[in-house]
Amino acid sequence: MAESRQLCTFVVDGLLLGIDVRQVQEVFRSQEMTAVPLADPSVAGLLNLRGQIVTAIDLRTRLGLGPRPDGIDPMHVVIRTDDGAVSLLVDEIGDVIESGDDVLERPPETLVGGVRRMIQGVYKLAGRLLLVLDTETALTFDVVRG
Repeated sequence: MAESRQLCTFVVDGLLLGIDVRQVQEVFRSQEMTAVPLADPSVAGLLNLRGQIVTAIDLRTRLGLGPRPDGIDPMHVVIRTDDGAVSLLVDEIGDVIESGDDVLERPPETLVGGVRRMIQGVYKLAGRLLLVLDTETALTFDVVRG
């Protein structure tokens, strides 16, 4: 019997994405961030979360998608990693859904670029695909040496 899995879902540029709910520390509305000079373009800034400095990663930029439309503030999905908390900036928060690992499929060939390499697999939902985000890959940055 396959194990059941709970996923916290969110939307980024129309894509329904999910991560294991056990990775999620908290979710909240947009908050003021401090820019980080010379950082990777997907690093939106740093925020102070009750005295803890948290790096905010814009998933639109990280996945190679278009910029967020004006007037839409991002939401923060704060996840726990081995290196501490990281905030993923998303367009909107979805529901927590439960699905069995036996129905997880390979990412479709239509996914290209940054999106494809950061997706672990896909769940088919009623009328929609849920892309499971590989947070480890999404948070790994190539170091450019000069």
